[in-house]
Amino acid sequence: MTRTRVVRIITRLNVGGPAIQALLLTEQLDPSRYDSHLVAGSLGPQEGDMAALRATPVVPTYVRSLVREISPRRDLAAFAQLVVLLRRLRPEIVHTHLAKAGLLGRVAARLSGARSVVHTFHGNVLRGYFGPSRSRLFVQLERYLAQISDRIVSIGPRQTADLLSLRIATREKIIEIPLGLELAPFLAPSRGLLRRELGLADHVPLVGTVARLVPIKGIDVFLRAAHRVHGVRPDARFVIVGDGELRRQLEDLARDLDIASTVTFLGWRADLAAIYGDLDVVVPEGSGILVPDGDAEAVASAVMRSLSDGALALRLATAARDHVYPRYDRSNLLAMIDALYRDLLGT
Repeated sequence: MTRTRVVRIITRLNVGGPAIQALLLTEQLDPSRYDSHLVAGSLGPQEGDMAALRATPVVPTYVRSLVREISPRRDLAAFAQLVVLLRRLRPEIVHTHLAKAGLLGRVAARLSGARSVVHTFHGNVLRGYFGPSRSRLFVQLERYLAQISDRIVSIGPRQTADLLSLRIATREKIIEIPLGLELAPFLAPSRGLLRRELGLADHVPLVGTVARLVPIKGIDVFLRAAHRVHGVRPDARFVIVGDGELRRQLEDLARDLDIASTVTFLGWRADLAAIYGDLDVVVPEGSGILVPDGDAEAVASAVMRSLSDGALALRLATAARDHVYPRYDRSNLLAMIDALYRDLLGT
Protein backbone atom coordinates (compact mmCIF):
# COMPACT_ATOMS: atom_id res chain seq x y z
CA MET A 1 0.00 0.00 0.00
CA THR A 2 1.31 3.46 -0.93
CA ARG A 3 1.68 5.61 2.16
CA THR A 4 0.19 9.10 2.39
CA ARG A 5 2.85 11.72 2.89
CA VAL A 6 1.99 14.22 5.63
CA VAL A 7 4.05 17.28 6.48
CA ARG A 8 3.27 18.81 9.86
CA ILE A 9 4.50 22.39 10.41
CA ILE A 10 4.68 24.01 13.87
CA THR A 11 6.04 27.41 14.81
CA ARG A 12 8.25 25.99 17.56
CA LEU A 13 8.59 22.86 19.68
CA ASN A 14 8.52 24.59 23.04
CA VAL A 15 7.18 22.80 26.11
CA GLY A 16 3.39 22.63 25.91
CA GLY A 17 0.39 20.90 24.40
CA PRO A 18 0.89 21.96 20.75
CA ALA A 19 4.42 20.56 20.60
CA ILE A 20 3.37 17.35 22.35
CA GLN A 21 0.57 16.87 19.83
CA ALA A 22 2.80 17.56 16.81
CA LEU A 23 5.49 15.17 18.03
CA LEU A 24 3.04 12.46 19.02
CA LEU A 25 1.19 12.54 15.70
CA THR A 26 4.42 12.50 13.69
CA GLU A 27 5.77 9.62 15.75
CA GLN A 28 2.70 7.45 16.25
CA LEU A 29 0.18 8.03 13.46
CA ASP A 30 -0.02 4.64 11.71
CA PRO A 31 3.39 4.37 9.95
CA SER A 32 2.04 1.71 7.59
CA ARG A 33 -0.43 4.26 6.23
CA TYR A 34 1.34 7.61 6.71
CA ASP A 35 4.81 8.88 5.85
CA SER A 36 5.00 11.67 8.42
CA HIS A 37 7.45 14.59 8.47
CA LEU A 38 7.74 17.35 11.07
CA VAL A 39 8.94 20.88 10.32
CA ALA A 40 9.60 23.30 13.19
CA GLY A 41 10.89 26.80 13.75
CA SER A 42 13.23 28.21 16.37
CA LEU A 43 12.70 28.22 20.12
CA GLY A 44 12.60 31.50 21.99
CA PRO A 45 14.93 32.43 24.84
CA GLN A 46 14.56 30.21 27.92
CA GLU A 47 11.99 27.96 26.23
CA GLY A 48 12.31 24.24 26.95
CA ASP A 49 12.74 21.87 24.00
CA MET A 50 9.82 19.43 23.98
CA ALA A 51 11.58 17.16 21.47
CA ALA A 52 14.53 16.73 23.84
CA LEU A 53 12.33 16.21 26.92
CA ARG A 54 10.28 13.51 25.19
CA ALA A 55 13.39 11.72 23.89
CA THR A 56 11.41 11.17 20.69
CA PRO A 57 12.76 9.28 17.67
CA VAL A 58 11.29 12.01 15.46
CA VAL A 59 13.99 14.10 13.77
CA PRO A 60 12.39 17.43 12.85
CA THR A 61 13.46 19.54 9.92
CA TYR A 62 14.23 22.97 11.36
CA VAL A 63 13.49 26.20 9.53
CA ARG A 64 15.52 28.55 11.74
CA SER A 65 14.00 31.72 10.31
CA LEU A 66 10.52 30.57 11.40
CA VAL A 67 9.96 32.40 14.70
CA ARG A 68 6.98 33.42 16.80
CA GLU A 69 7.64 37.17 16.60
CA ILE A 70 6.65 39.23 13.56
CA SER A 71 9.80 39.89 11.51
CA PRO A 72 9.26 40.71 7.82
CA ARG A 73 12.78 39.71 6.83
CA ARG A 74 12.79 36.40 8.70
CA ASP A 75 9.16 35.66 7.82
CA LEU A 76 9.90 36.06 4.10
CA ALA A 77 12.95 33.81 4.41
CA ALA A 78 10.92 31.19 6.30
CA PHE A 79 8.15 31.29 3.70
CA ALA A 80 10.64 30.78 0.87
CA GLN A 81 12.24 27.84 2.69
CA LEU A 82 8.86 26.25 3.32
CA VAL A 83 7.90 26.51 -0.35
CA VAL A 84 11.17 24.86 -1.40
CA LEU A 85 10.79 22.14 1.24
CA LEU A 86 7.18 21.35 0.38
CA ARG A 87 7.89 21.23 -3.35
CA ARG A 88 10.66 18.73 -2.64
CA LEU A 89 8.61 16.53 -0.29
CA ARG A 90 5.37 16.82 -2.32
CA PRO A 91 3.00 15.97 0.57
CA GLU A 92 -0.63 15.09 0.04
CA ILE A 93 -1.54 16.67 3.39
CA VAL A 94 -0.01 19.71 5.07
CA HIS A 95 -1.12 20.17 8.68
CA THR A 96 -0.07 23.36 10.50
CA HIS A 97 -0.03 24.19 14.21
CA LEU A 98 0.16 27.64 15.88
CA ALA A 99 -0.40 31.03 14.27
CA LYS A 100 2.85 31.80 12.43
CA ALA A 101 3.17 28.29 11.01
CA GLY A 102 -0.51 28.47 10.11
CA LEU A 103 0.05 31.63 8.10
CA LEU A 104 3.25 30.79 6.26
CA GLY A 105 2.64 27.06 6.06
CA ARG A 106 -0.86 27.17 4.61
CA VAL A 107 0.03 29.66 1.88
CA ALA A 108 3.21 27.71 1.07
CA ALA A 109 1.18 24.48 0.93
CA ARG A 110 -1.23 25.90 -1.62
CA LEU A 111 1.59 27.31 -3.75
CA SER A 112 3.31 23.92 -3.59
CA GLY A 113 0.27 21.99 -4.77
CA ALA A 114 -0.63 20.08 -1.58
CA ARG A 115 -3.85 18.16 -1.99
CA SER A 116 -5.26 18.97 1.47
CA VAL A 117 -4.47 21.68 4.01
CA VAL A 118 -5.43 21.47 7.69
CA HIS A 119 -4.78 23.91 10.53
CA THR A 120 -5.16 23.32 14.28
CA PHE A 121 -5.96 26.25 16.55
CA HIS A 122 -4.30 25.80 19.96
CA GLY A 123 -5.94 28.92 21.32
CA ASN A 124 -5.68 32.25 19.49
CA VAL A 125 -4.65 35.87 19.95
CA LEU A 126 -7.63 37.35 18.13
CA ARG A 127 -9.22 38.90 21.23
CA GLY A 128 -7.65 40.99 23.95
CA TYR A 129 -3.98 40.61 23.04
CA PHE A 130 -3.60 43.56 20.68
CA GLY A 131 -5.28 46.87 19.95
CA PRO A 132 -8.54 46.99 17.96
CA SER A 133 -6.91 47.76 14.59
CA ARG A 134 -4.35 44.97 14.77
CA SER A 135 -6.93 42.50 16.08
CA ARG A 136 -9.24 43.28 13.14
CA LEU A 137 -6.34 42.74 10.75
CA PHE A 138 -5.53 39.35 12.26
CA VAL A 139 -9.18 38.30 12.14
CA GLN A 140 -9.37 39.19 8.45
CA LEU A 141 -6.15 37.30 7.83
CA GLU A 142 -7.45 34.19 9.62
CA ARG A 143 -10.68 34.34 7.61
CA TYR A 144 -8.64 34.30 4.40
CA LEU A 145 -6.45 31.45 5.65
CA ALA A 146 -9.55 29.45 6.57
CA GLN A 147 -10.78 29.83 3.00
CA ILE A 148 -7.64 28.14 1.67
CA SER A 149 -7.86 25.39 4.33
CA ASP A 150 -9.83 22.18 3.88
CA ARG A 151 -10.44 21.77 7.61
CA ILE A 152 -9.95 23.85 10.73
CA VAL A 153 -9.31 21.80 13.88
CA SER A 154 -10.58 23.20 17.18
CA ILE A 155 -9.44 21.59 20.44
CA GLY A 156 -12.74 22.14 22.25
CA PRO A 157 -16.28 23.58 22.28
CA ARG A 158 -15.29 26.97 23.71
CA GLN A 159 -12.73 27.46 20.98
CA THR A 160 -15.24 26.39 18.34
CA ALA A 161 -17.72 28.95 19.65
CA ASP A 162 -15.00 31.62 19.58
CA LEU A 163 -14.05 30.84 15.97
CA LEU A 164 -17.68 30.89 14.91
CA SER A 165 -18.41 34.18 16.66
CA LEU A 166 -15.44 35.76 14.88
CA ARG A 167 -16.64 34.23 11.59
CA ILE A 168 -13.24 32.64 11.01
CA ALA A 169 -14.81 29.63 9.30
CA THR A 170 -18.17 27.93 8.79
CA ARG A 171 -19.33 25.22 11.19
CA GLU A 172 -19.04 22.67 8.39
CA LYS A 173 -15.32 23.37 8.01
CA ILE A 174 -14.51 23.19 11.73
CA ILE A 175 -13.90 19.82 13.39
CA GLU A 176 -13.35 19.37 17.14
CA ILE A 177 -10.44 17.12 18.09
CA PRO A 178 -9.21 17.31 21.71
CA LEU A 179 -5.53 17.35 22.51
CA GLY A 180 -4.09 13.89 23.08
CA LEU A 181 -1.53 12.97 25.72
CA GLU A 182 0.17 9.78 26.86
CA LEU A 183 -2.02 9.35 29.92
CA ALA A 184 -1.44 5.68 30.78
CA PRO A 185 1.60 6.42 33.02
CA PHE A 186 -0.56 8.82 35.06
CA LEU A 187 -3.28 6.26 35.89
CA ALA A 188 -1.07 4.37 38.35
CA PRO A 189 2.02 6.54 38.89
CA SER A 190 4.98 5.60 41.05
CA ARG A 191 4.85 7.33 44.42
CA GLY A 192 7.68 8.55 46.59
CA LEU A 193 10.27 9.43 43.95
CA LEU A 194 9.84 13.21 44.13
CA ARG A 195 9.53 13.18 47.91
CA ARG A 196 12.79 11.24 48.21
CA GLU A 197 14.46 13.72 45.85
CA LEU A 198 13.28 16.61 48.01
CA GLY A 199 13.91 14.83 51.30
CA LEU A 200 10.26 15.01 52.35
CA ALA A 201 8.38 12.48 54.45
CA ASP A 202 5.09 11.03 53.24
CA HIS A 203 3.02 13.10 55.68
CA VAL A 204 4.36 16.48 54.52
CA PRO A 205 1.71 18.37 52.47
CA LEU A 206 3.10 18.91 48.97
CA VAL A 207 1.40 21.41 46.64
CA GLY A 208 2.55 22.02 43.08
CA THR A 209 1.91 23.53 39.69
CA VAL A 210 3.23 22.58 36.25
CA ALA A 211 3.45 25.39 33.68
CA ARG A 212 5.64 27.58 31.55
CA LEU A 213 6.86 30.51 33.61
CA VAL A 214 5.25 33.19 31.46
CA PRO A 215 2.75 35.94 32.38
CA ILE A 216 -0.39 34.18 31.14
CA LYS A 217 0.13 31.24 33.53
CA GLY A 218 -0.22 33.36 36.68
CA ILE A 219 2.51 31.66 38.72
CA ASP A 220 2.80 34.81 40.84
CA VAL A 221 -0.74 34.06 42.04
CA PHE A 222 0.38 30.54 42.99
CA LEU A 223 3.24 32.00 45.06
CA ARG A 224 0.99 34.52 46.80
CA ALA A 225 -1.43 31.68 47.60
CA ALA A 226 1.50 29.58 48.85
CA HIS A 227 2.42 32.43 51.19
CA ARG A 228 -1.09 32.38 52.66
CA VAL A 229 -1.17 28.59 52.96
CA HIS A 230 2.24 28.60 54.64
CA GLY A 231 0.93 31.03 57.25
CA VAL A 232 -1.69 28.45 58.29
CA ARG A 233 0.21 25.25 57.46
CA PRO A 234 3.92 25.97 58.00
CA ASP A 235 4.66 22.30 57.32
CA ALA A 236 3.44 22.59 53.70
CA ARG A 237 5.95 22.56 50.85
CA PHE A 238 5.51 23.80 47.27
CA VAL A 239 7.01 22.89 43.90
CA ILE A 240 6.93 24.71 40.57
CA VAL A 241 7.67 22.57 37.53
CA GLY A 242 8.64 24.45 34.37
CA ASP A 243 10.82 27.30 33.27
CA GLY A 244 10.59 30.48 31.25
CA GLU A 245 11.21 34.19 31.06
CA LEU A 246 9.78 34.96 34.50
CA ARG A 247 11.80 32.45 36.53
CA ARG A 248 14.17 34.97 38.11
CA GLN A 249 11.28 37.33 38.89
CA LEU A 250 9.31 34.52 40.50
CA GLU A 251 12.30 33.38 42.55
CA ASP A 252 12.69 36.98 43.75
CA LEU A 253 8.98 37.07 44.62
CA ALA A 254 9.33 33.88 46.68
CA ARG A 255 12.14 35.54 48.62
CA ASP A 256 10.15 38.74 49.07
CA LEU A 257 7.24 36.70 50.44
CA ASP A 258 9.65 34.91 52.80
CA ILE A 259 8.72 31.46 51.45
CA ALA A 260 11.86 30.71 49.42
CA SER A 261 12.82 27.90 51.81
CA THR A 262 9.46 26.17 51.23
CA VAL A 263 9.30 26.55 47.42
CA THR A 264 11.39 24.47 45.00
CA PHE A 265 11.73 25.47 41.35
CA LEU A 266 12.27 22.16 39.54
CA GLY A 267 12.71 23.52 35.99
CA TRP A 268 11.73 21.44 32.98
CA ARG A 269 11.05 17.80 33.84
CA ALA A 270 10.19 14.77 31.75
CA ASP A 271 9.07 12.59 34.71
CA LEU A 272 5.70 14.27 35.18
CA ALA A 273 3.88 11.08 36.14
CA ALA A 274 6.15 10.63 39.16
CA ILE A 275 5.79 14.31 40.06
CA TYR A 276 1.99 14.27 39.90
CA GLY A 277 1.99 11.01 41.85
CA ASP A 278 3.53 12.73 44.88
CA LEU A 279 1.53 15.97 44.86
CA ASP A 280 -1.30 16.30 47.37
CA VAL A 281 -2.77 19.30 45.54
CA VAL A 282 -2.20 20.49 41.97
CA VAL A 283 -2.87 24.18 41.05
CA PRO A 284 -4.48 25.07 38.78
CA GLU A 285 -6.60 22.32 37.27
CA GLY A 286 -9.73 22.32 35.13
CA SER A 287 -11.64 19.76 37.24
CA GLY A 288 -11.53 20.85 40.84
CA ILE A 289 -12.45 23.87 42.96
CA LEU A 290 -13.03 26.84 40.69
CA VAL A 291 -11.77 30.22 41.90
CA PRO A 292 -11.81 33.74 40.43
CA ASP A 293 -8.95 34.42 38.07
CA GLY A 294 -5.96 36.00 39.80
CA ASP A 295 -7.41 35.67 43.32
CA ALA A 296 -4.56 34.37 45.48
CA GLU A 297 -6.73 34.33 48.60
CA ALA A 298 -9.31 32.11 46.88
CA VAL A 299 -6.57 29.79 45.58
CA ALA A 300 -5.11 29.50 49.07
CA SER A 301 -8.56 28.73 50.50
CA ALA A 302 -9.13 26.00 47.90
CA VAL A 303 -5.73 24.47 48.65
CA MET A 304 -6.48 24.44 52.38
CA ARG A 305 -9.85 22.77 51.77
CA SER A 306 -8.17 20.05 49.73
CA LEU A 307 -5.43 19.49 52.32
CA SER A 308 -7.84 19.35 55.25
CA ASP A 309 -10.61 17.27 53.65
CA GLY A 310 -9.25 13.98 52.34
CA ALA A 311 -12.65 12.81 51.09
CA LEU A 312 -13.10 15.99 49.06
CA ALA A 313 -9.60 15.67 47.60
CA LEU A 314 -10.32 12.07 46.57
CA ARG A 315 -13.63 13.04 44.94
CA LEU A 316 -11.95 15.85 43.00
CA ALA A 317 -9.10 13.61 41.88
CA THR A 318 -11.50 10.90 40.73
CA ALA A 319 -13.69 13.40 38.87
CA ALA A 320 -10.65 14.93 37.18
CA ARG A 321 -9.39 11.52 36.06
CA ASP A 322 -12.79 10.50 34.73
CA HIS A 323 -13.07 13.80 32.85
CA VAL A 324 -9.63 13.49 31.24
CA TYR A 325 -9.36 9.78 30.49
CA PRO A 326 -9.88 8.49 27.84
CA ARG A 327 -11.11 11.70 26.15
CA TYR A 328 -7.65 13.27 26.15
CA ASP A 329 -5.65 10.08 25.72
CA ARG A 330 -3.39 9.75 22.67
CA SER A 331 -5.46 6.84 21.34
CA ASN A 332 -8.43 9.16 20.84
CA LEU A 333 -6.31 11.82 19.15
CA LEU A 334 -4.69 9.32 16.77
CA ALA A 335 -8.04 7.78 15.83
CA MET A 336 -9.70 11.14 15.17
CA ILE A 337 -6.80 12.52 13.11
CA ASP A 338 -6.68 9.29 11.09
CA ALA A 339 -10.43 9.60 10.42
CA LEU A 340 -9.99 13.24 9.38
CA TYR A 341 -7.19 12.43 6.95
CA ARG A 342 -9.12 9.50 5.47
CA ASP A 343 -12.12 11.75 4.95
CA LEU A 344 -9.99 14.36 3.18
CA LEU A 345 -8.42 11.75 0.94
CA GLY A 346 -11.65 9.85 0.32
CA THR A 347 -10.18 6.56 1.55
